[in-house]
Amino acid sequence: MGKALRKIILRLLGLLVIYIIVCRFIMPPVTATQIESLLSGHGLKRDYVAWDKISPNVRLAVLASEDQLFPVHKGFDWKAIEKSMKGKRLKKQKIRGAGSSTISQQTAKNVFLWQGTGLSKYIRKGPEFVLTKLIEWVWGKKRILHVYTNVIETGEGVFGFEAAAQKYFNKPADKLSVNEAAMITASLPNPKIYTVKPMSRRVCWRYKRIVKQMNNLKTDPKIQALIK
Repeated sequence: MGKALRKIILRLLGLLVIYIIVCRFIMPPVTATQIESLLSGHGLKRDYVAWDKISPNVRLAVLASEDQLFPVHKGFDWKAIEKSMKGKRLKKQKIRGAGSSTISQQTAKNVFLWQGTGLSKYIRKGPEFVLTKLIEWVWGKKRILHVYTNVIETGEGVFGFEAAAQKYFNKPADKLSVNEAAMITASLPNPKIYTVKPMSRRVCWRYKRIVKQMNNLKTDPKIQALIK
């Protein structure tokens, strides 16, 4: 690697670290996924809101559905990753993506990287690992959860729970009920296909399972300390 190229890489890394620090205090101005949505004709509806403008029901729902070990892991659920890899090798039942991809990983991907499958997914994994560790160190759990609930895609051209709450239930995100928060969360694997309104079959059965998990988790002191 030439000296000039090393300098460019170091400068880019430095800018990235600065951007991560800035995003500790302000919401990301735009993400690659949001740009892609706009350019592909799906539109861009979002409304970033403060922590206290999102219902604790939302935070409990995403923890129950996407990452129940979020309060205690350091960015990665290694047991779930190992289980996922074994499942692929043995060609057993399909393991849901969120089972091995933590909220921290999803946030790193959604804010700084790109979506995609196949080769682009594997190319993304290296940067995703580094960025996940960085936001765990620099942002902390509450900030990661706050950014996640503001930037996650929640419908066709819809990003964040505030925009979703307004679109689907005509109310702000801080007024979402347990069931409503679970319905939006149930669409997250692919909200363009698994729609909240009209409610897809998958969202219909999945949100009820999420509500049960929310009831199981709501008394956990670590969960309570994080979602309030």
